[in-house]
Amino acid sequence: MSTYNHWFIRARLKTRQLLLLVALAEEGNIHRAAQVLSMTQPAASKLLKDLEDVLEVSLFDRLPRGMRPTWYGETMIRHARMALANLNQAHDEIGALKRGHYGQVGIGAITSPGLSLLPAAVAQVKQEHPSLRISLDIETSPVLLERLEQGKLDIVVGRLYEEHDKENLRYESLTEELVCAMTRPGHPLSSMTGLTLRDVVAASWIVPPAGSVLRHRFDLMFQQDGLAPPLHTVETSALLFITRMLQQSDMIAVVAEDVARYYAAHGIVTVLPLAMPCHMDAFGIITRSDRLLSPAAKVMMKALKQTSLVQYGRRLEVGD
Repeated sequence: MSTYNHWFIRARLKTRQLLLLVALAEEGNIHRAAQVLSMTQPAASKLLKDLEDVLEVSLFDRLPRGMRPTWYGETMIRHARMALANLNQAHDEIGALKRGHYGQVGIGAITSPGLSLLPAAVAQVKQEHPSLRISLDIETSPVLLERLEQGKLDIVVGRLYEEHDKENLRYESLTEELVCAMTRPGHPLSSMTGLTLRDVVAASWIVPPAGSVLRHRFDLMFQQDGLAPPLHTVETSALLFITRMLQQSDMIAVVAEDVARYYAAHGIVTVLPLAMPCHMDAFGIITRSDRLLSPAAKVMMKALKQTSLVQYGRRLEVGD
């Protein structure tokens, strides 16, 4: 379809209609939504009716005490938020360029590549473009993917699971995430040779929360070895707590190998000589296929791909 033949061109879609959809979603009342946008209620009602007439659907159910989005309305509200976020981002980028800055990029990562991949990539970008603004989130994949969808992030280094909607996502695999067991330095088991799961099943463990993929695979690992999963456990993913707890006890924690190696290199923990076959699924670089990367995001993407070759021996195309 020609760029000039989209439905919103023919319908003369107004920015104020997008703002109204978001305001109605937040206020639940057309009178309050009109007040937020400094317009009269009749004007707001006409904007909404014009949009509904063009789409030939009802976007909101009119209730005795307000308005509630229909499924059509939820769809339009979601896209209105993204469109407005993109316009705000364009304004911010132009403002940054006018001030002599190269732009800004938002990147999110799960913990392991957040420690092993991102520091080198960010250092490379800041060396080449000191004024480029970088915001970084370290979170779980579902949280990061939600922020990517909302336009709050440009690039995510994380995982895609079966339940995720992949229609508008581009994924480039990097590597599988190995896991290991770590303890405090000097732990009685750290010097034991031929260590097996049977030797640690009765120990106290710090494990991921129930329902997580790694927790399921951790429990399954013991069951496949003919053992019941450890009973003495503390459930958490908070690394600051985990490392502090290990220093004060003889507990064992199961974490990503990159994370354990990082803390071990600083003398905070010791990695146990214990085979842990419960590795995690591969993670990779995730972007939106329905959005173009900004110049700043392209610079970050190039650095990530170059750094991944050094870190994981994984060559990705270093293009746009």
